[in-house]
Amino acid sequence: MTRKALSVAWPAMMESFFVALAGMIDTMMVSALGSYAIAAVGLTNQPKFIGLTIFFGINVAVSALVARRKGEKRQDTANQILLTAIILACIACVVVSVLFVVFAPWMMELAGSNADTHEAAVTYFQIIMGGTFFNVITMVINSAQRGSGNTKLSMTTNLTSSVVNILFNYLLIEGHFGFPAWGIRGAAIATVLGTVVAAGMAVSSLFRRNSYVRIPLMKQLKLRYSRDCAKSIWHLALNTSLENIAARVGFLATAMIAARLGTDEFAAHNIGMSILGLGFSFADGMQVAAVALAGESLGAGQKERAKRYGSICQRIGLLISFILALLLFFGGRWFYGLYFSEPHILEMGELICRYLIVIVLLQISQIIFTGCLRAAGDVRYVLYAAMISIAGIRTVSTLLMVNVLGWGLTGVWLGILADQLSRFIMVSLRFKQGKWVDLKI
Repeated sequence: MTRKALSVAWPAMMESFFVALAGMIDTMMVSALGSYAIAAVGLTNQPKFIGLTIFFGINVAVSALVARRKGEKRQDTANQILLTAIILACIACVVVSVLFVVFAPWMMELAGSNADTHEAAVTYFQIIMGGTFFNVITMVINSAQRGSGNTKLSMTTNLTSSVVNILFNYLLIEGHFGFPAWGIRGAAIATVLGTVVAAGMAVSSLFRRNSYVRIPLMKQLKLRYSRDCAKSIWHLALNTSLENIAARVGFLATAMIAARLGTDEFAAHNIGMSILGLGFSFADGMQVAAVALAGESLGAGQKERAKRYGSICQRIGLLISFILALLLFFGGRWFYGLYFSEPHILEMGELICRYLIVIVLLQISQIIFTGCLRAAGDVRYVLYAAMISIAGIRTVSTLLMVNVLGWGLTGVWLGILADQLSRFIMVSLRFKQGKWVDLKI
């Protein structure tokens, strides 16, 4: 079982790792413009993820439902779920893109922009959200492929997208080989171009004969939009989306508080969040494996097997988290040195890394446990856990420690630690109780 878990997980882990790494390289290339550019891009992160919230929910639902239907040997329904999800996602994407492009200046002000960062943040955000369609199509198709156990496709599409992004960053940020030097605008365009390529690859995967979900089969079975499938998708997606909104409200509150500490402090904070994202990339890979394997086992009625897969994925994730903690302990300052040369910012980085060492040990396990609960359809409990820990504990504790006690970045990262600890406790207890395997979706 461990071998099978690893065979499903490693492409997803590599995918998430390279996406996170590409994001770091992206930030590194933007840093050539100055700390204001890092801060400006950082300001767009949480509003962007809020805009993608509904699509994250749809993706989780599609992965869980396709995995469950595969276990039930209902390939026709799995394909109908994907078709319905694509239609729903496209409609939602048009609405979200228009709203976020139009209200970008107001959103950046709300996120904490100042005179140094506002214009650059608005420009970057409008371009990114204007090209959301390609990202959304890729996400939905990849989520179905992951649910069917094909994690290699998602790795290939996202790795290719990252390479294209980095290539055009080089060409368009500072201008090389005759390309215009568009600065932060060039970085945004490079990101969108990467998603265009990924979308093309994802769509082409649906025409392969060995694909569990594929367009020729949809045509052969004359599948159409299904209200029943839409109802199943929305049941899971709504709770997951509300969970993500609660999470993003907490993340946005933290980012706003950090932004008000100063441009240098916020730049250092954003690099810390990038490192945390690297830890998340490994957790996300193991979560993908947990969703696919536990979901398929539950669909086949093998409840104990689902629990075992969850435990195996968690143990692998825990080992990875210990390795990351050691790397942060010995190489945190060096890593910050890739972005900054100013001694006072490097000191901030060392401070942040002390908290990251503990946080990654909690983060990876709690994300894997959460994936198992989602695969079973226990999304309401996950929603409550997110509301309590992120929107509640994280936001309140950060406000108290920064605005009342005046602890600066220390207060910000203590708030993040409090959130991760509380979520770990809640989801690990729920997983060990075992009731999640009895749910039907």
